[in-house]
Amino acid sequence: MAASLGPAGGGGAGAAHGSGPSGFAFDSGLEIKTRSVEQTLLPLVSQITTLINHKDNTKKSDKTLQAIQRVGQAVNLAVGRFVKVGEAIADENWDLKEEIKIACIEAKQAGETIAALTDVSSLNRPESDGQITIFTDKTGVIKAARLLLSSVTRVLLLADRVVIKQIIRSRNKVLATMERLEKVNSFQEFVQIFSQFGNEMVEFAHLTGDRQNDLKDEKKKAKMAAARSVLEKCTMMLLTASKTCLRHPNCESAHKNKEGVFDRMKVALDKVIEIVTECKPNGENDISSISIFTGIKEFKMNIETLRENLYFQSKETLSAMLEALLERTEDFTDCAYTSHEHRERILELSAQARTELQQLISVWIQAQSRKTKSIAEELELTILKISHNLNELKKELHSTAAQLAADLLKYHADHVVLKALKLTGVEGNLEGLAEYACKLSEQKERLVETCRLLRHVSGTEPLEITCLHAEETFQVTGQQIISAAETLTLHPSSKIAKENLDVFCEAWESQISDMSILLREINDVFEGRRGEKYGYLSLPKPMKNSANLRSLKADKPDSEEQAKIAKLGLKLGLLTSDANCEIEKWEDQENEMVLSGRNMSSMAYSLYLFTRGEGPLKTYQDLIHQLEVFAEEGLKLASSVQAFSKQLKDDDKLMLLLEINKFVPLCHQLQTIIKTPLQNQVFLKVDKCITKARSMMAVLVQLLSLCYKLLKKVR
Repeated sequence: MAASLGPAGGGGAGAAHGSGPSGFAFDSGLEIKTRSVEQTLLPLVSQITTLINHKDNTKKSDKTLQAIQRVGQAVNLAVGRFVKVGEAIADENWDLKEEIKIACIEAKQAGETIAALTDVSSLNRPESDGQITIFTDKTGVIKAARLLLSSVTRVLLLADRVVIKQIIRSRNKVLATMERLEKVNSFQEFVQIFSQFGNEMVEFAHLTGDRQNDLKDEKKKAKMAAARSVLEKCTMMLLTASKTCLRHPNCESAHKNKEGVFDRMKVALDKVIEIVTECKPNGENDISSISIFTGIKEFKMNIETLRENLYFQSKETLSAMLEALLERTEDFTDCAYTSHEHRERILELSAQARTELQQLISVWIQAQSRKTKSIAEELELTILKISHNLNELKKELHSTAAQLAADLLKYHADHVVLKALKLTGVEGNLEGLAEYACKLSEQKERLVETCRLLRHVSGTEPLEITCLHAEETFQVTGQQIISAAETLTLHPSSKIAKENLDVFCEAWESQISDMSILLREINDVFEGRRGEKYGYLSLPKPMKNSANLRSLKADKPDSEEQAKIAKLGLKLGLLTSDANCEIEKWEDQENEMVLSGRNMSSMAYSLYLFTRGEGPLKTYQDLIHQLEVFAEEGLKLASSVQAFSKQLKDDDKLMLLLEINKFVPLCHQLQTIIKTPLQNQVFLKVDKCITKARSMMAVLVQLLSLCYKLLKKVR
């Protein structure tokens, strides 16, 4: 019987891992250590489970006993590191100090107990008679493991409260400084306050970036990314808009432009706090409720339950669901830009769906009173028919939205209207301004409507949120471009007014570019080429280690550096070949372990080419970005291997978990090196990173080989 490791409080390993609190941003070193220790500790819990469930009646070989002892020691060491970080957090937060300290003491005791009970290396020797071990006191290990998980979870949850408080404090500081910036009247005073504001925004960006990376919910992650993108872009807008106001204090359009930036930043700051505190304001709608694809998915799930339960819901509920769903298709049929053919086809499929639902309800009523094979078959047929109809409707809606978006992006690719607005501005042409402002407003309305249609067919919640973000950006930025252009037209010789208009036009062009990526990703999801767990290029990214990246050399390595790293890369190239050979042995090339292994091998080859001065990676910054992804893919592979280990027998499982325990720390060590401040030692950092990547590839080759052999044994 498998032993349960859930802590007495109710949460198990999942509670510790799934609770989200893993980034502690008191300083970069503390944050890195905490996340690394937590992620190291949790896989070891799986190994404890294996130990507890190990068959007592089998003979214990010296190899097995040594493996058991190594696991116990590894757990104790990981707990020790975790406790040190926990105590450091406690010392900096007096309101939570006592609670955290108690949990740390319990974790330390549990780690020491596990180490003592797994000290079994000499068990086969005569002098070990009477020794209390995992084999004689399995209950003791279970209790210690539960205490460990419970105490670790408490530390993580308490530390999470600290992180949330930090973000709220940081937001409040930003808001207070923004209020001062809004009221400033002199340019000199503005420069001083804006310098402080910039520092506070950098701090806020780091805290929220770490939080975004740690969020497990893809929807929240996308919302955080969108809010942070607004803040990042608006910071530059705030600078130029405020300077324009100070230069032209009596210009109404300049004040309107500036107020728009401040208002949008305040909304984005509030949105971040809503996400981290999980407090949704009253009346906020969940965007999934207005997505047609989500509605179709939910409706199909409901009708498919009729196969198992004829009394699961009422006919009225199903009818209301379909009507609500079809009502949303009016966004497509009422759109002035939808072609006649698409509109007619959508209306035809909608009418057909209503008819087929009535047929389904009729058969459903009969099936409730007549339990015959023929009526069951007829019910199945009607379910299949309406499902097919809704799939056809999905195709038509996707085709309509995708075609409209593609045509619009193609038509506006050269940004003619923006160029004309800039020209009319420097010429002081008020008539031209009115003409092109009207054209931009029309373009804005069309883009907003197209984003709304794309949201209906996006297929995943993160992409729905990205569509909503694009919609809001076009709506707000369009108005701000017009007010900035008006200011320039009234003051055609003003350099700051021209700079301000340029900043807003660049934001518009950037959003157009993001929209083309968004369209490609929506098409990928629709055609099954991308799942919900993939990263989306169209989603704004957290500024990962931006301080480090800014200080990296943007140029290529010089000749001396190139010669040094070429030596490092040679072994990496050979290991890439070894990994590819192992991958080619697998029959199932779509296996998750194979896919991650292939991705890592491909990235390692790019690293190898960089050491030769070749390939797609041109600069040190490119290299660091690639290494970040390489480390993340390594952790993804470790997760897949760990899932596979659950299929194995005890000895094989333990052997594989020990290999994972070599691999995971290397991934975390690489992440730590990447995040460590540079201090003008770029080449030393690159040297360490490539060396660590080489070690990871060496273990990867062993892991792939072992997994392949064990998979053949299972089959």
